[in-house]
Amino acid sequence: MEDLIPDENTVIAMTRLGYIKRMTIDNFKSQHRGGKGIKGMQTIDEDFIEDLFMTTTHHYIMFFTNKGRVYRLKAYEIPESSRTARGTAIVNLLQLLPEERITAIIALKEYKDNRYLFMATKDGIVKKTKIKEYQNIRKTGLQAINLREDDELIEVKTTNSQKDIVLVTKNGMCIRFHEKDVRNTGRASMGVIGMNLTDGDEVVAMQIHTQGKYLLTVSEYGLGKLTDLDEFTPQRRGGKGVKCYKITEKTGNVVGAKAVNEEHEVMIITNEGIIIRLAINGISILGRITSGVKLINIEAGKDIRVASLAKVRESSTEEEVLKKLEEELKEENVVIPLEDDQEEDEYSEEDDSYQEDDTLAEEEEDLMDDKKDLEELVSRALKDQEEQEDQE
Repeated sequence: MEDLIPDENTVIAMTRLGYIKRMTIDNFKSQHRGGKGIKGMQTIDEDFIEDLFMTTTHHYIMFFTNKGRVYRLKAYEIPESSRTARGTAIVNLLQLLPEERITAIIALKEYKDNRYLFMATKDGIVKKTKIKEYQNIRKTGLQAINLREDDELIEVKTTNSQKDIVLVTKNGMCIRFHEKDVRNTGRASMGVIGMNLTDGDEVVAMQIHTQGKYLLTVSEYGLGKLTDLDEFTPQRRGGKGVKCYKITEKTGNVVGAKAVNEEHEVMIITNEGIIIRLAINGISILGRITSGVKLINIEAGKDIRVASLAKVRESSTEEEVLKKLEEELKEENVVIPLEDDQEEDEYSEEDDSYQEDDTLAEEEEDLMDDKKDLEELVSRALKDQEEQEDQE
């Protein structure tokens, strides 16, 4: 069946409210320059395109949910629609569980040894696993990460063990660490502690330093700012991080953060469905311990809050859309060499034996990290149990 389907480039678009569709490249090339975004795209009120990427009809599309599960479709299994169509509701294509929602989408051609999935949960747990671990996914989905009770998967990125990870919490803390600090673990594992959170705090965003030059931070009451990512020096994972946003009664907690460049645009959405679209070059660049400027005007006295933040995946013209998508597709096919500690053991023909590169000191360091993570998890579990007993 698959052999009868031509392997050609295609564009996948998914909206904030979960409508997805597949479009041919000809749709872009045949259009003239129009206003912002994708000309003629029909969406219902309070909806907009959140994910837009180019792939081929034979690529795998992986969908990760807040419950830590992953689903998979071939790109050609997504119904093809016209430029003006709304698309198909994702719940009609995937067998999602109750209260499950899509939090990340990954497109890939094949499962390579040198590519990893990096995940983060709201409780500060991070996990790095080889993409090959997710090669066989059932139609009913597969558990991508084991989550503790009340924890949720908030973000998934593809990496090559060469990048820095940035975690941001709702209390305005931020940590930046190299992904090599997180050792490669299996699919069924829980992961390790990426950030040590204080009581009542939770991670609201995970970004990679190569996604943009600045970190955009937005608070509950519509204030926000840009901060140069170079101000966040890398440290070891598991720390408390540094202050990245000054929280006051006027600002409220941090609701989201995105790594952006000056040419990007973002959407800010309130809990009443009000959406504002802003150009990044109009937002002030400030230091770490500041509150920022007003991005959206929220009336005082009303129970209106900023609910979420999304980077707009469209450009000002269709030609730019096509050019950027083609560049992303080329980057996805770049072969990156394996990191030193992930290479196979060297084979020696002289003595016909394998020689291990790991030293005893490195093994002891890994064991100490494991012990530290285990102690932290046990401490959290005991604390939760004590709180439940006090409530009873």
